[in-house]
Amino acid sequence: MTLPKSKITTATTVRRDREEEPTDQKRSIRGGVSSIHREARGVLGRGGAVRRLDQALGSRLGQFRSALHKMVRGRRDERLLQRRGPVTYAELLDQTSRLAGVLHDLGVRRGDRVLIYMPLMPETIIAILATARLGAMHSTVFGGFAAKELATRINHAEPKVIVAASCGLEPHKVVRYTDMLNDALTQISVARPHCVVHQRRNVWVAPLQPDQYDWDELMDLAEPHPCVPVEANEPLYILYTSGTTDSPKGVQRPLGGHIATLCWTMKAIYGMDKNSVWWVASDLGWVVGLSYICYGPLLYGCTSVMYEGKPDRTPDAAQYFRIIEQHKVNALFTVPTAFRVLRRADPETLLGRKYSTKTLRTIFVAGEHCDYEAKAWAEKTFKVPILNHWWQTETGHAITATCLGLAHSTNPPKYSTGMPFPGYDVQVLREDGSKASAHELGRIVVKLPLPPGTMSTLYLAPERFKENYFSKYPGFYDTMDAGYIDEFGYVYVTARDDDVINVAGHRLSTSALEDVVLSHPDVVDATVVGVPEPTKGEIPLCLYVTRDDRNTNEELINGELVARVRELIGPIAAFKLAAEVKGLPRTRSGKTCRKSIADLARSKQIKIPSTIEDSTVYRDIMQVLRKLGYAKTAPEPI
Repeated sequence: MTLPKSKITTATTVRRDREEEPTDQKRSIRGGVSSIHREARGVLGRGGAVRRLDQALGSRLGQFRSALHKMVRGRRDERLLQRRGPVTYAELLDQTSRLAGVLHDLGVRRGDRVLIYMPLMPETIIAILATARLGAMHSTVFGGFAAKELATRINHAEPKVIVAASCGLEPHKVVRYTDMLNDALTQISVARPHCVVHQRRNVWVAPLQPDQYDWDELMDLAEPHPCVPVEANEPLYILYTSGTTDSPKGVQRPLGGHIATLCWTMKAIYGMDKNSVWWVASDLGWVVGLSYICYGPLLYGCTSVMYEGKPDRTPDAAQYFRIIEQHKVNALFTVPTAFRVLRRADPETLLGRKYSTKTLRTIFVAGEHCDYEAKAWAEKTFKVPILNHWWQTETGHAITATCLGLAHSTNPPKYSTGMPFPGYDVQVLREDGSKASAHELGRIVVKLPLPPGTMSTLYLAPERFKENYFSKYPGFYDTMDAGYIDEFGYVYVTARDDDVINVAGHRLSTSALEDVVLSHPDVVDATVVGVPEPTKGEIPLCLYVTRDDRNTNEELINGELVARVRELIGPIAAFKLAAEVKGLPRTRSGKTCRKSIADLARSKQIKIPSTIEDSTVYRDIMQVLRKLGYAKTAPEPI
């Protein structure tokens, strides 16, 4: 294939010469700003055709060999999506094979890296599978990641090729990915990689630089490339954990154990069958997306819905309900923050009740602490069990869960994250390494060896891998999370160990305090951090967000919160500081950046994590902290 030279075009004059996308895929642009509600042009994986992913991956795992080709022969035109924008098995194989040919022509070989900078769209899945087909490692990055952080990842991974989309869609705006990519490329200190850009022609077409290539033009000329055999323990991908700075932490995942484990978990944990419709409301830049938007459902063979949008603003708070009805979703995997957002925007579900969710059987949550109020609201609203489970980027799948396929009860104890998943020997240790008693708060660890599918190392940092995870408690993997185990074996994850507050020698979980705060009828989101106090060393400080339609004032709410904590936790908590804020700093995966708030309160310089969805909340938080006597000399966040 001869690579065409880039065409320098402008967004205002370009016209798509290829066939236009279906009308129902076009975005709603209101007042010149995108307000999108695009779900599932990419429902991938129905039936068994992609269940055995070896032909897409090209591994030497014998039981997977040739299965995709064999299955495609019998169902070339069968849709992987029941309604809009079908992707057939034949199309998936063809697109993956041809993009693999494109990447090969650009120099990608076994063991190389390909960085993927795209939103949640079918082409992102194709880029992932095409990379794996060549035996190379993919590294997906959240779309819209800031240029400096993107440059850091490029410097560390040294990709041969970057595959990017021209833009992404956020509430009320189009995010120009190529602008940030081009900025990042001016900051790198390694060889400049080739760039393949997928132009979203119905939204915004990016002007391409001379060494950048148009996805469509290359695919028109591409020849399919056969899969490259690799060994089962070779790395499949590198995934950088959120919040990395000058020293990136890239989790490296081995191929064989990962795909075998994911396939089994679809039934063992999530209770899916081959006719189920599965929706993970996540992103392919997060481990949940890689495991359960891309690989899990494809390996297992059930339909997977892809949705690019938010729970409440693309265009409104009825989106989750509409998608469940329209695509007959059987199981949803999301973050607890989604429930808080929906509860705040539409507390009585006046918008959502227009749609039927009768096909829905279960909702799974992970990624952050699930407070009881959000869980209870969601169970009442969706009328299905809300099952919390716990896992980490490092593990790639659940450490603890309610395993539907193993006949676990769908009514686990309040606040628990289920029981250890087979293969994990989960224990709680004291600071001195001794085993904690039942219900005693301590450090959660996993006795070695770790099960298949967990990380093999940190990319280019084997010593850091050993130091971070295995040095504090020899013989154990250190999760760095705090929690306890009850007498029946249920695990309760309360917080990152750094988020435990030490009040006059008493260790208090921030999540326990947050649960009490969130039980207040006017509070829809909250976080608690520890701040300095001369006598007790540290005391809790609470920042909370209220319902839009509340009738009480802040002073009254503060008093009620103090009284609630005193009653339900006790005076030992020394809970006296609470204040309302406009919003909390949350990452795209739903986590609250407590450390940045705690550091700000201590007048430290904070760097706003690049994964924060709305960095403007820090201005309001700084003003509120100063009114409470903290952050007096804090410099502006950067």
